[in-house]
Amino acid sequence: MSTASTPPVVRSSSAREPGSHSLSASRPRYGERVVLGLLWLCAAISVVTTFGIIVVLFTEAVSLFGIPGVSAVEFFTGTVWRPFTDPSSDQFKIGVLPLLNSTLLVTAIALLIAVPLGLATAIYLSEYARPRVRRIVKPFLELLAGVPTVVLGYFALTFMTPVLRAVFGVEVVPIFNAASAGIVVGILVVPTIASISEDSMSAVPRALREGAYGLGSARRHVALKVVFPAALSGIVASIILAFGRAVGETLIVSLSAGNLPPADLPAVDPFQQVQTMTAYITQAVGGESSRGSVTFQSIFAVGALLFVLTFLVNMVALRVVRRFREEY
Repeated sequence: MSTASTPPVVRSSSAREPGSHSLSASRPRYGERVVLGLLWLCAAISVVTTFGIIVVLFTEAVSLFGIPGVSAVEFFTGTVWRPFTDPSSDQFKIGVLPLLNSTLLVTAIALLIAVPLGLATAIYLSEYARPRVRRIVKPFLELLAGVPTVVLGYFALTFMTPVLRAVFGVEVVPIFNAASAGIVVGILVVPTIASISEDSMSAVPRALREGAYGLGSARRHVALKVVFPAALSGIVASIILAFGRAVGETLIVSLSAGNLPPADLPAVDPFQQVQTMTAYITQAVGGESSRGSVTFQSIFAVGALLFVLTFLVNMVALRVVRRFREEY
C-alpha cells in the first residue's frame, strides 16, 4: 500500500513564531539617524580640513620657486640660508640644508636623552613596580607632557645652559646652543616613550612571563629577552611619535637654540648656535614680510619640507610596526 507524501509546509517570511521578536525597529529612529549624520559630518570635516591644509601648504610652497632668482635646486641642495635679502643680490642664498641639519641635530640629542630614560621607565613600571607605585608614578609622568613648552624653553635657557657652561666652560658653550635645547626637548618627549612602551609591555600575556620564570629565567632576562621583544612594535611606535614631537617642537628651540643657521655642514657640534626649521618659521612670521615675498613664501616651503619629513618617518614606522607586530 503506497502512502502519498505530504507536501512541505512553506512558511511566509512575514510569519513569526509566537513570542518571537523582530530584529527590525518597530518605528523609525530619527534620533539615531541624526547622530549618525553628525558623526559622518565630523569625519567629513576632518578629511576636508586635512586635504585643504595640504593643498594650501604645497600650493604656497611651489609659488616660492616661481619668484625670479629662486631656484628649487638651490633650495634643496644649497648650504647657505640667507633668504631675507633681495633675490637679485649676491648675498641672497636659500639653501635649506642648514635648517634641516639643525633640526636633525636637536632631534638626535633629544632622542639620545629620551629613548634610554623612557624605555627604562617603561620597563620599571611594567616589570618591577608594584601596582600602587605604578598608579601613582604614571599619572605624574604623563603630567610632564602637559607642561607648557614656553616654560621648558626658559628652563633650558636659564637653567640647562648655565649648567652646561659651568661643566664644559664658558668658551665652549655659548648662551644659545643645540645641546640645551635638545636635552630639554628630550625631557619633553620622555612621557610619550614611557607611557606607550609601558602600555605595550603590560599587554604582553602573563603566560609568556610565567613560562620564562618556569625555565629559571631571572626577572632581568624576562624583561629584556621576553617582554621587550614581544612589545617591540609598540616601542617602535612610541619612539617614532617622540621623533615627530621633537622635530615639530618650536618654542624650546626658538628660545634656547638661537636663530643662526650653521655655516659649515654637516654641523654635529652640540654646543653651537643653530636654527631649526620651526624656529625659522617663528622668526619669519614675527617679521614684516609681505605676501608674495621670498620670506613669506619660504615659510610655506620650509613647512612643506617639515611635513614631508614627518610623513616619511611615519610611513617607515608603519612598515616597521607591521613587520614586528605580535598577535596573541
